[in-house]
Amino acid sequence: MTGDHTALQLVLSADPALMAIVVLSLTVSLTAVAAATLIGLPLGAAIALLRFPGREVMIVALNALMGLPPVVAGLAVYLLLSRSGPLGAWGLLFTPQAMMIAQAILVTPIIAALARQTIEDLWVEYRDELAALNISPPRRIATLIWDARFSLVTTLLAGFGRAAAEVGAIIIVGGNIEGFTRTMTTAIALETSKGDLPLALGLGIVLIAIVVVVNALAWAVRQAGERFAG
Repeated sequence: MTGDHTALQLVLSADPALMAIVVLSLTVSLTAVAAATLIGLPLGAAIALLRFPGREVMIVALNALMGLPPVVAGLAVYLLLSRSGPLGAWGLLFTPQAMMIAQAILVTPIIAALARQTIEDLWVEYRDELAALNISPPRRIATLIWDARFSLVTTLLAGFGRAAAEVGAIIIVGGNIEGFTRTMTTAIALETSKGDLPLALGLGIVLIAIVVVVNALAWAVRQAGERFAG
């Protein structure tokens, strides 16, 4: 009970160390999801609408990459950004930017694969109408993404959930450096191993609260979309 009480005190008093970790975590995850969205939504829509050699292979690859082990993604980014790697001159290893890259790699296949399925289902419904209007493929993609925007909220939520819960990849590329690359998940793992349960519990409370708020917002958007469509 004492640990729980102290954890709540840390949260309610907006402890500077805790808040710094929370702000960094949200910055990294939201930036990664934004980048993954810019890549994944058009990619998923293009695969849904266009027919080209290797399309089925791309679909299988995207579905497989949804389950990409985070440590493998972290290792790949580490090798790219390490001093001896092809992008080592950028000096990004053990920085928040490296963590954003790793999370974006993990989230992009999820958004692309889920968006492809959503857009493909919508395309079946609107195919004849869009074909009759002789709309070009790029405009078809933009039109269907816009029409499916409320349904795609769930897709983005899935991507954010993957990013926010990530531990393995960002420890590898970020180094879990206090005050610089320490996020909520990596801090919870570290503080639990050290026996500092109040901070770990406090971060856990904040993480759960963020997930609840994000899900509530997503539900509200979906409800608004259904009312708008109706």
